[in-house]
Amino acid sequence: MHIAWLGKKSPFCGNVTYGREVTNALLDRGYQVSFLHFAQEESESSDQGWPACPEVVLPFFYKSQVYTIPTPKSSKVLTQALAKLKPDIVHASLTLSPLDFRLPEICEELNLPLIATFHPPFDSKLRNLKSSTQFLTYQLYAPFLANYDKTIVFSRLQQHLLVKLGVPRAKLAVIPNGVDVQKYSPGVSDLKSRFDAERLFVYLGRISTEKNVEALLKAWKHSNMNRDSKLLIVGDGPLTAALRPFYNEECGIIWLGFVAEEYRRIEILRAADVFILPSLVEGLSLSLLEAMACGIACIATDAGADGEVLEDGAGVIIKTQGVTTQLKTLLPLFQDHPEITKLLGKKARERVLERYTLCHNITKLEKLYADVLDDRQSRLLDKLT
Repeated sequence: MHIAWLGKKSPFCGNVTYGREVTNALLDRGYQVSFLHFAQEESESSDQGWPACPEVVLPFFYKSQVYTIPTPKSSKVLTQALAKLKPDIVHASLTLSPLDFRLPEICEELNLPLIATFHPPFDSKLRNLKSSTQFLTYQLYAPFLANYDKTIVFSRLQQHLLVKLGVPRAKLAVIPNGVDVQKYSPGVSDLKSRFDAERLFVYLGRISTEKNVEALLKAWKHSNMNRDSKLLIVGDGPLTAALRPFYNEECGIIWLGFVAEEYRRIEILRAADVFILPSLVEGLSLSLLEAMACGIACIATDAGADGEVLEDGAGVIIKTQGVTTQLKTLLPLFQDHPEITKLLGKKARERVLERYTLCHNITKLEKLYADVLDDRQSRLLDKLT
């Protein structure tokens, strides 16, 4: 089977990781993959584990971790590329661009089955401005997602939200994010000694408003943590410059910036005792799943599907409101009681093995591809008879 994958290779975000991991896994299982993405004429694929497969670059005016603005020419380039490639199926890991709305029409003209993966974070309870803004994205996309053969979402909560907005339930498939549990696993790391740390807490992600990192930083600064407890902030974003001067090494906070190398991120996770995700909105955080797979005790808000991941004792779930207050209680507790973090880390790993392995994810994706092609074939036979 030949799959035309439309996704992102930069800038780094969850969508990028999703595309890299899934396409590599599909190639490993013998599928043919062509990768279509927004880039300049020169290839943007680095040596960071990207699959060796044919690429088509689509022209753009602007792209960020959140959305992309293509040039008017991109629609024509995409149509011509798909006509030439003649894939069996098109899978669009939606890049939040105007081209997303043209895709069903393009694929219909070429008689190509079309599947989407819908990534935008959400908070179904609409408890803050950010969640309200993300809800508008769901409202905007819902009428168009109904025109895709299938749309993959990561949780029942996300499915329920889109059904409420008018997407037929039959058009939605719940396939959670998956982690390579051989690669992301407990292991030895000497990072603690490098930072002279007895207890290591980690945040890994964007430094932006929706990630609510300042709530974590405030809680850490006012919790009177021990000198040998350290908080690593791994990532970059628009709020870094504003936050870093006030929350620094004097408080036991170490800023590592964006870490591109996967092996280094795994090294950080393996050294950590606690992973913290204080987001206001989320989808299903790959960083959270990766931390859990490495056997780390995890604290996360109940935004998006992250609370669903940690339910029933696989981690500690906090509310998106009052994050600082909740963390001021939890941080010293997790510092002083390693037996708790060890137990939660074990349960986190078990939860990923039970529900969120990449292997299981790809098997479900293979079935979805087969079902969509079978359905398309059945409809064609019905027209002929």
